[in-house]
Amino acid sequence: MNDVLYIVYAIKSEVDGRIYVGFTQNLLQRLKWHNQGRTKSTKGYRPWKIIYSEEVSGRIMAREREKFLKGGSGKEFLKEIAFKF
Repeated sequence: MNDVLYIVYAIKSEVDGRIYVGFTQNLLQRLKWHNQGRTKSTKGYRPWKIIYSEEVSGRIMAREREKFLKGGSGKEFLKEIAFKF
């Protein structure tokens, strides 16, 4: 059985440098929504730019990767990447 592909992503606010992590099936559309203010949690920190993304198979795996990136070592990993942007 083929699992649906998801993209786990991190975006960085160009206003204050905060990082938001999520997952979606359409990254460009999702970024557009973030930048249009259609996502409540990111609305006040627009504009956003993508700093990291990875493809994973299935919603469960996507949620696990999202949780990892929001946690201690995942957050440190993203901070290192964000520094380059």
